[in-house]
Formats: sequence, C-alpha cells, structure tokens
Amino acid sequence: MKIPNQLISDSDESFRDHFSAVTEDGKRNWFYPQKPTGKWHTRRVWFTVAILTLLFVTPFITFNDQPLLLFNVLERKFIIFGIFIGPQDYWLFGLTMLSFMVFIVLFTTIFGRLWCGWACPQTVFMEMVFRKIEYAIEGNATKQKLLNKAPWNTEKIVRKTAKYAAFLIVSFLIANLLLAYVLGVDELSKIIREPISEHIPLFSGIIAFTAIFYFNFAWLRDQACTVVCPYGRLQGVLMDRNTINVAYDYERGEPRGKIHKNQERTEGDCINCHQCVAVCPTGIDIRNGLQMECVNCTACIDACDNIMDKVGFEKGLIRYTSENAIVKKTNKLITTRVVGAMVMLVLLWSVLGFMVVSRTDTQTMLLRAPGSQYIENSDRSITNLYTFKIFNKTNQTINPTIRLEGVSGKLIFAGKPNLALDPAGMVEGTVFIVVPAEALKKRKTTLTLSVFQGNEKLEEFETTFIAPEK
Repeated sequence: MKIPNQLISDSDESFRDHFSAVTEDGKRNWFYPQKPTGKWHTRRVWFTVAILTLLFVTPFITFNDQPLLLFNVLERKFIIFGIFIGPQDYWLFGLTMLSFMVFIVLFTTIFGRLWCGWACPQTVFMEMVFRKIEYAIEGNATKQKLLNKAPWNTEKIVRKTAKYAAFLIVSFLIANLLLAYVLGVDELSKIIREPISEHIPLFSGIIAFTAIFYFNFAWLRDQACTVVCPYGRLQGVLMDRNTINVAYDYERGEPRGKIHKNQERTEGDCINCHQCVAVCPTGIDIRNGLQMECVNCTACIDACDNIMDKVGFEKGLIRYTSENAIVKKTNKLITTRVVGAMVMLVLLWSVLGFMVVSRTDTQTMLLRAPGSQYIENSDRSITNLYTFKIFNKTNQTINPTIRLEGVSGKLIFAGKPNLALDPAGMVEGTVFIVVPAEALKKRKTTLTLSVFQGNEKLEEFETTFIAPEK
C-alpha cells in the first residue's frame, strides 16, 4: 500500500531511498521508541500473557505418556499434538510443513503481518518482555537517550548492569524453554538433578543458546525482523489490495498540517505530530504506506488515536484496514486467490488427516533372501527364506509377533531373535516360512502376514511364496 505521489511532498520522498535502520553514513540507527499506551497495547499485553503462559506450560503437558509437542531434530523425533513422527514418517512431516506453508500464504493474504505483531516469539519477547525491562530500569525513550550519552558514572553503571543482568536471566530461561521443546522436560531436568559433568553437551547447548538470545534481544533487536527474517520481504508477494494491515488513511489525513487556533482548517486530519513515528519500534513513518519494516505492532494506532482524541477528531486515522477499504470504501476478504489457497489447504489437510488415521504403529519389510530357492521338505512342506526389518513408528516400546493369515504354516526364526522394538527403533533378522505343499495351488502364491502386539493387530502386509511347478 503506497500513498499516491501527488499526496506526498518532495521532501518526504527520501524514505524510498534508504533503510530506516541505517544512517546516511552507514552506521546502525539505534531506535528509542516511546512507551506505547492505549487499548490496542492493553489487548496485546493480555494476549502476550496468554501466549507466554502457553509457551512455558506446553512442555509439561503430556498425552499418552509423551509430550504434547516435541521437536527433537537431533534424534529425528517429532511429536505434534500427540502424533509421533519418527524417521520412517518424514513424508508425513513434509506434508505437515507443506500444509503450514500454504496456511501462511492464506493467512498473510487475508490478515497481512498479524502474526508478526501479535504472536511471533521475536516480537512477543522483544516488545513485551525485554522492552518492558528496559523501560522499568532506564526509563522512557528520552531518559534512555540521555543515559546512553551520559558519562560512565555510578548511576549509569548500576542501571546498565541491572538491565543486562535481567536480559541475561530472561535469555537463560528462553534457552531452557527451547531445549524443553527440543529434548523434552525429562532430559532437561537431568541437568538440574544430576552433576553437570555428566551432561556437558546439554549444558553447553544451554549456554550457547543463552548467548544467542542475549545477542538477539540486547543488540540485534529490530534488525532480526527487518534484516534477518525473510517474512517481511515475502509480504509484497503474498499480500494484495484487500489484505488487512495497520495502515494510514491518506484519503482522510492528507494534506497534512499543524493545528492553528481560531483558523479554519483546510488540511486533512493528520496534524503532523509524528507520534506514530516516535512509538514505532522499527523507526518507520506509517504515513508513507506499507513498508517491509512494519510488523503491525499497533503502537502507531494507539498513538494516533490518543492525538485524535485530544484535538477532537475522529479516531481511526491509522487503523486495521485495506487499500481498497481506504480508496474504494469496500472490504472484500474472500477473493479468487484466497479461495484457491483455501481449496489447496483443505485438500492437504484432508490427505494429511487420512494418512494420520490410516497410519500403522509398525512398518515391516519382508523380502526373499537374495539368490535363495524354495526347499522341499520330507514332510511334503515347502520352505522359503526371507529377511525382515520391523520399524517402530511410535514413541513406545513394542514387543511384536508375526503371524501367517489365511493359510496353515509356521515361521521359524534363525537364531534367537529379540523382536522387542525400542521407541522409534528397528529390528532385523532372517525367518523361514514353511507352508504345506497341498496349500499351494500354483508356483507363486501371495501370503498375508500380520504383526501383533498381544491380541492387537498393528499392521498387515503381503509377500510372495515360491513353490515347485505342479
């Protein structure tokens, strides 16, 4: 969304030629946003409380004796809302990620960067935790600037030490939270209960992630959204004129002009107070239109509404709206593009749901031993030699048995195999299948076998049995 050129003065066109986070001489432009207040900020505070509560409580929630969510990339084990995805189900994980990507396209097409402003962990922690700590210790934006410019005296040392110590503690908590999702609470608790010397790799991981998060929230800050994260650059492709965004109503606000007492106002409702710029955590001017740096945090909405209320103008000069709602006074959310994404998402979710429901707990591969022939036994039975592999696709221990279905016969395992399957584990071995000759009517017979745990059938599969030509 851009304001037409004729509504922007020549002096304001410079915003198109530079990145707000970098000064003219190429140095870092450090932002000091004013402390936001207003109804939208209050809503975000309560939403943040809910999000953080959910984030910190979820690792402790179990379903069927396993975590509700687990993303163990080290052991290639994932649990998503109780559904275990192991190494044998990466197609399922891939389909889940594809569905997630289509959902992002659909969500962004309709609601823009609503995720960035309200639920993204980077924004939630930066604006609603670390920024709050900064305001509490160093004061508002003006006091922060003065403190940074002041010489290193006792007050500055105390305040800076307190702030960065608090940052370090919160970074440590976030690092532990991340590892709780990656390794699980049980593994993480071992570091607390047992000597650190026994868990050097895990403890080193916590220290490393603490340093990363500290660097991110103490120094990188807004540049994580504007430089590192690719989502802001993708929004230009994903959004259109019907997308809902935090936007400035230039039809109502332009031309801008200061308020003068006892003079009839001929300008628009924007009084050029720059409060929307002062509260922006990425340092942009929302009045220049949709920009990559905007994370839809709503701080400018509250700031503008506060000024509009003071001068007696209608609120909503900056609000959640779309380009077409501003220009054409229409708001059409369901477009052809949205319908197409919805259809694709429903199809992907339908396939994913069917695959999850029909998925078996084990996956067995039974193949004839290479180069082997059938064996004719003296008791008029025929023997074939097979190799097998059984994969456990759950996060529970399984003790399987293999049985023939629909035909008399027996299975003779080579040696004394232990078929007990560890969580996400695999066993392999060799087995002889012996079938009476009278049960075989042709040279190649399809046999059906099943894997059981107790009386519960886990899966059913087929193999080919070779017999002499009759």
